[in-house]
Amino acid sequence: MAGWAKAGNQARTVVKELQSKGELASVRTAANYQAALTTVADWVKSEYQEGRGPGDLKSMTPQQAIIYLEQRGQSVGQSQLNMERQSIQMVQQRLTQALGPTERLPVIKSELEQSLNSRAYSQWQINEIAARQTPHNALATQIAAAAGLRAHELLTLRPANERPADIRPTRDEKFAVRDGERYTVHGKGGLIREVLIPRELADRLEAVRHAVPQRVTDRGVYYQQHYQIGAGKAWSNSFSKASQRALEWTTGAHGVRHTYAQERMSELQLSAGLGYRDALEVVSQEMGHFRSDITEVYLR
Repeated sequence: MAGWAKAGNQARTVVKELQSKGELASVRTAANYQAALTTVADWVKSEYQEGRGPGDLKSMTPQQAIIYLEQRGQSVGQSQLNMERQSIQMVQQRLTQALGPTERLPVIKSELEQSLNSRAYSQWQINEIAARQTPHNALATQIAAAAGLRAHELLTLRPANERPADIRPTRDEKFAVRDGERYTVHGKGGLIREVLIPRELADRLEAVRHAVPQRVTDRGVYYQQHYQIGAGKAWSNSFSKASQRALEWTTGAHGVRHTYAQERMSELQLSAGLGYRDALEVVSQEMGHFRSDITEVYLR
């Protein structure tokens, strides 16, 4: 409670500074920004204590803001996430000048909202969708389904021996009963995690490796892409269009993560002998979730 009170005081001070500059004329808008910034300040404080964060709202960088929004987007809807993005953006434009007057923080999609609106595809359906995509998008679809990847994570694939995963507690059963090649991806919240790609898909992936990494932009964020495969918004759009052609409906590319979660839960319980909660913890680690209860949304 003491930490939350300090976060609230910090947010209140920042909002008063914004008001003194002629921003946030509406009392209701000021209250909304203060509530949003209190949540941000609480995260900033906890990250600082762990040695990963800026310490206070005013020293938060745009990149740290993106990491915050990506983490936060796993547990709140799009409207709340947008409010918090706007509040951080206002501070960084008007108070700290970390952003220029016309610069914007990228719009981060709420994974919670995507997950609530998405449902799993069967393997047959995934194959039918891939068959109606161009080769580079089809390969991305098959890899995303096999490894449980987000759209933007396809942009960040690297062999694990070239870029190690962040050190986090993991269970021994991670990737149990599956075989393949280990890669890492740069996931939500800045986490670099290890993923497993079946060998046949890994061979096809290595066959389209760029001689020189390509700089690409997806939803306002820059990436260095090492493989010539579909990824990001362009791949997601391709997936939805192909799904409409193949099945006459779509739940979006995020549905392949539902497929992965449900298949892995079944494998770990039936073939590895894990109980539900243990299996859930393993799948959460494999999918790059910060809490196991987020993974349960994918099992509906």
